[in-house]
Amino acid sequence: MKFSHRGAAPARRNDIQTIKSLLPYVWQFKWRVSAALACLVAAKAAGVILPLFLKDIVDKLSVPATLLALPLAALAGYGFARLAASVFGELRDALFARVTQGSIRRIAAQLFKHLFALSLRFHMQRQTGGLSRDIERGTKGIGFLLNFMVFNILPTLLEIGMVAAILLWRYDWSFAVVTLGTIASYVAFTLLVTEKRMVYRRSMNDLDSKANSKAIDAMINYETVKYFGNEAYELDRYDTNLGKWVDSAVKNQISLSFLNMGQGLIITVGVTLLLWLSAQGVVDKKMSVGDVVLVSAYLTQLYAPLNFLGFVYREIKHALADMERMFGLMEQGLEVADRPGARPLRTGQATLRFEHVDFGYEPNRQILFDVSFTIPAGGTLAVVGSSGAGKSTLSRLLFRFYDVGAGSIMVNGVDVRDLTQASLRRHIGIVPQDTVLFNDSILYNIAYGNPDATQEEIFEAARAASIHDFVMSLPEGYQTQVGERGLKLSGGEKQRVAIARTLLKNPPILVLDEATSALDTRTERAIQEELRQIARNRTTLIIAHRLSTIADADEIIVLDHGRVLERGSHRELLARDGRYAQMWALQQAGQDDEALV
Repeated sequence: MKFSHRGAAPARRNDIQTIKSLLPYVWQFKWRVSAALACLVAAKAAGVILPLFLKDIVDKLSVPATLLALPLAALAGYGFARLAASVFGELRDALFARVTQGSIRRIAAQLFKHLFALSLRFHMQRQTGGLSRDIERGTKGIGFLLNFMVFNILPTLLEIGMVAAILLWRYDWSFAVVTLGTIASYVAFTLLVTEKRMVYRRSMNDLDSKANSKAIDAMINYETVKYFGNEAYELDRYDTNLGKWVDSAVKNQISLSFLNMGQGLIITVGVTLLLWLSAQGVVDKKMSVGDVVLVSAYLTQLYAPLNFLGFVYREIKHALADMERMFGLMEQGLEVADRPGARPLRTGQATLRFEHVDFGYEPNRQILFDVSFTIPAGGTLAVVGSSGAGKSTLSRLLFRFYDVGAGSIMVNGVDVRDLTQASLRRHIGIVPQDTVLFNDSILYNIAYGNPDATQEEIFEAARAASIHDFVMSLPEGYQTQVGERGLKLSGGEKQRVAIARTLLKNPPILVLDEATSALDTRTERAIQEELRQIARNRTTLIIAHRLSTIADADEIIVLDHGRVLERGSHRELLARDGRYAQMWALQQAGQDDEALV
């Protein structure tokens, strides 16, 4: 038989792959990108010609006093060039703002969509804290990368090329050689050291995500931590990870200091050589004082951003490392996907059939063995059995959270794998054992069953679930906040919200997955009648723990270690005096439910 396998995990990405993943999102704003690059070139061209006007001004003011005249043209040119550099720079920033923010928005939306497309297996294995931190760092990294690439890396490289061309054109080749040699040495040193430093950054990211995951996991399970008095244990786990993070952070800072010292040495040597060459030119009367000013201005103009370029490059590498994990999530393979040509399900009544279904969560852990049953449209089938028998697995397979390993699940004679997942799930409603509510209002949580429902439809669903009067008695009515995971409501109140939510969805197929087993007997009896009402005229699969709740089902299946042990109506199974009859006798005798199975 076949087993389910998780989607292929992404391999380690390199920086080129990460940038390639980003480019399609940026190029959606191609006219803005083109306009911003044009402004960038114009701003840098204006900035590079500034020292040329400054040289003319100095040379014309360096003549004897009797020959002095105001260099109006040079002054006007200097002022115009400075204004142009400023204006084009601001235009570039304004044009590119939407590119950066728009790209982040589209990538975040795509990632959010992809995470919901991943299988339940992925989400059961993920750690929420680490995942959220990876996404947060990745989106911030996109903004940093785009801004510094366009506002620092490209302008600096463009300026280096322009300055080197002017130095070659106006002066001896040695000026350009020293300039380019210094830049090449600087870049090579920066690349070499930064690459070696990235291992510390990746280690910091991993340890940060792990520490954050442990902290959030402990906070989510606050009550359990307090029940067992394990605050010190959780603090120790968290602090141990932080200690490892500190070690990596210290190594990261030491390597950064070494990098900064090396960069400073290279720039100092280059600046000193260029000033020596220009001063020697003046002594040899081959250059004027204005030429010295020109070279000095280019030095200041060039090496200041070049020094900053080292910081920018390091941060870009950090941003790429942060983005690497986020784009890796987007490449996580889909375990359950719509087939090409999958069609939408459209029906008001549904016949549900499991045919020879085998399934295992892992190759060495098979859960279901040759399970077959049929629920006719409007019929009710209950599944009972011990914990771990595979009862809840049936609902997960029906929703296509996983695909069967062998056999098939059919709705109206069509394999669910030939239907779109979205349309299939629209036709199924579930009232689970553990109802999880969003940290929002009661109105929002009921309306989640059908976000397009009117307020009156929501109220009607609440009345049918016998919760409307209770909600209206609250000071804030339907705007009452339910708290994290609905903790401000009792178990019975949460179940009624779940019932109202399902009624609002109005699905033809209903799954009741041990919907009342966590409730006390009195609350269970009250809610059980409401469940019978919503199951009427719907194809219903009941996964039950307490047999008294399913005695009137059309058919009952007893699962034992993933196999169908018995099947029939309540009366037929009692008459057979098998496993079901034993379970019934024990429950009727008042035995604890857990001891029964």
